[in-house]
Amino acid sequence: MSQRTDRLDSQIRQELADLLHREMKDPRVGFATITRVETARDLGTAKVWVSIMGTDEERQETMKALTDAAPWLRRQLGGRLTLRHIPQLVIRHDDSIEAGDRVLRLLREIEQDGPS
Repeated sequence: MSQRTDRLDSQIRQELADLLHREMKDPRVGFATITRVETARDLGTAKVWVSIMGTDEERQETMKALTDAAPWLRRQLGGRLTLRHIPQLVIRHDDSIEAGDRVLRLLREIEQDGPS
C-alpha cells in the first residue's frame, strides 16, 4: 500500500465513524465500530470492516442497515473529502473483536479453574 492510500483509508475510517455515531439516524444500527478501511489501488472501491456488538439478530440488522446506507454514506463522504471520485463502499463484518473477547473469556475460565 502506498502512503496516499494509507492516509485515505485513515481519513475515510474517521469520517465514516463520525457519520455513523453523529449523523446516521437508522434505528437498526446498533453498537457498531468501523475497525478498518482498505481502499483499492485504483481508488474505485473501499472495503469497510465493521465490528458489531450484540446478538446475531442485532448484528444482521445492523449489517443490513449499513449496507442499505452505503450510498448515503458515500454521498456524505463526497462533501467531506477532497477527492474527485469517492470510492464505492463495500461493507464487511469484522469479527476480530468478538474472537478476541472469546479468547479472553476462555483464558479467565482456565485461570479460575486453576491447577487441580
